[in-house]
Amino acid sequence: MFQTGLTGLMGSLGAVSKIVLVILFIFSVISWAIIFSKWRAFRVADREDKLFLALLAKAHSLDEVYRQVRRIEGSPSACVFEGVMERMGSGRVEGRDGVGSGPVDQHVVERAASHLAQSQLSRLESYLPFLATTGNITPFIGLLGTVMGIIDAFREIGTQGTASISAVAPGVSEALIATAAGLFAAIPAVIAYNYFLTRIRTTAFRLDSVTIELLSSLSTTVSKVKKSVPVGVQG
Repeated sequence: MFQTGLTGLMGSLGAVSKIVLVILFIFSVISWAIIFSKWRAFRVADREDKLFLALLAKAHSLDEVYRQVRRIEGSPSACVFEGVMERMGSGRVEGRDGVGSGPVDQHVVERAASHLAQSQLSRLESYLPFLATTGNITPFIGLLGTVMGIIDAFREIGTQGTASISAVAPGVSEALIATAAGLFAAIPAVIAYNYFLTRIRTTAFRLDSVTIELLSSLSTTVSKVKKSVPVGVQG
C-alpha cells in the first residue's frame, strides 16, 4: 500500500517538482559516495599513522626509520617524513661511518615539512567542499520546489473555486516532499563535513608532532657530529 501510494504521489508531481527531486537525488548520491570514500581514507590514514609513530618511537636513528618507511604507504606522517629525508638526500643526516656528510639547514627542513604536510592535508580535504556545498544549497533547492508546489496548489484552488481540505491537502503534501528531500540530502552532508574537519585537525596535529620530532632528532644528530669532529677540523 505504501509503495503504491508513494508511486502515485510521485506520478502526480509537477514538472518543476520532479526536476527539483532529480537534482536533490544527484546531490545526495554524490554526497554519500564522498562520505564512504573519505571514511575509508581516514580510517586507513589513522591505522597507518599509528604504525609509523610506533616505528618512529622504537627506532634508534632516522636512517633506520627511512629504510622501513616505504612499507607504510598510506600514512600521511610517513609521507612527510620520507619526503623530508629525500629532499635532504639519503645518508645526508648520518653517513656510513656515523659522521654527518653535510650540514643540515633546519629552516629548509621545516619549510619542506610544512609544504609536504599541507599537501597531505589537501589530499584528505579533497571533495569535502562538495559536502559543504550540498549542506548549504540543497535546503534552498528543496524550498524552491516547495514554493513552486504551493503556487500550483493555490492555482488549483482558484480553478476549483473551493478551499476545502480535499482540495488543498494534495498540493501541499506534494510541495512538502521537496523540502523533506532537501533536508535528507543536507543533514548527512553537514554532519559528515564537520566530522571530517575534526579528523583533519587531528591529522594536522600528528603531522606537526612528526615535524617537531624530526627537527629534534636532526638537532641531536648535528650536535653529536660537531662534538665528534676535532676542533681544528671544525674551524
